[in-house]
Amino acid sequence: MAKRPYVVLDVFTHEKLAGNPLAVVLDSHGLDTAAMQKIANEFNLSETVFVTERVADGSDAAIRIFTPHFEMPFAGHPTVGSAVALAYGEGMVEPRPFVLGEKIGPVACTVSEVDGAGFAEFELTRLSEPLPLKFRAEDAAQALGLQPEDIAFDDHLLSHWSAGVGYVAVPVASLNALGRARLDPQLWTRLFNDQNNERISAAYVYSRGRSGADFQARMFAAHLGLVEDPATGSAAAAFTGAIAAAEGLTSGEHAFRIAQGVEMGRPSDIRVRIVVENGRVIRAFIGGFAVAVAEGNLFF
Repeated sequence: MAKRPYVVLDVFTHEKLAGNPLAVVLDSHGLDTAAMQKIANEFNLSETVFVTERVADGSDAAIRIFTPHFEMPFAGHPTVGSAVALAYGEGMVEPRPFVLGEKIGPVACTVSEVDGAGFAEFELTRLSEPLPLKFRAEDAAQALGLQPEDIAFDDHLLSHWSAGVGYVAVPVASLNALGRARLDPQLWTRLFNDQNNERISAAYVYSRGRSGADFQARMFAAHLGLVEDPATGSAAAAFTGAIAAAEGLTSGEHAFRIAQGVEMGRPSDIRVRIVVENGRVIRAFIGGFAVAVAEGNLFF
């Protein structure tokens, strides 16, 4: 029986017991996909990472990411949390680059220490791209228990984006409307099925933020077994497309902060940087803090 060390971190926060928890299994040698899935189900966190044998793609480490129900090709908070956990495990002192091999491909990160907490930022391997969306804003409002007039603000309209994982970006006019949102998973699923969409994307509902946050967001994916997520880096990655489309960004670098998990009592702070050239996004980055809260061993 193998003894496999693991660490649990809270990600997209510099405070323990906030943000989005993540388990990182540091030794997965000999585990097959079915075993990893069972262990992820045992942790029962939104995602569990397994550090695997390094692949020949220039990565510092290779990882696989599992929800309790399926494997993800890429996810943001596992990328940030894994980069911090592995860089610190190697005795990081100075800021350093750190490349993670994921299903989506090598993900370039930079890991540093800020005020005693680990901070990681990764560059998007795939820039956000629009996806087809055939249902209407009124349909999204109904599925979220909102009124049609709650949907949209400024130039932000209902849209669909992916930077590896698809999300429906649902802008709402106020923080009050954001707080009232409740996803009906059956109705949400029916909207996609009625429009013959191949995959059902999660709902990323957002408004203008406060207290230093440019936006405040909630992510609902009950159709995937996740009622609500306190911090979703892959959604923030997709959201860069919506920001660029609606905010009229000029050439140069633009920084945004996204608050998530507030309504859940697990506030998260997600950092976004977007580089624009001649009206086109040419680079985008997602960053955040991660703090270790537990460690132990699996006997498996």
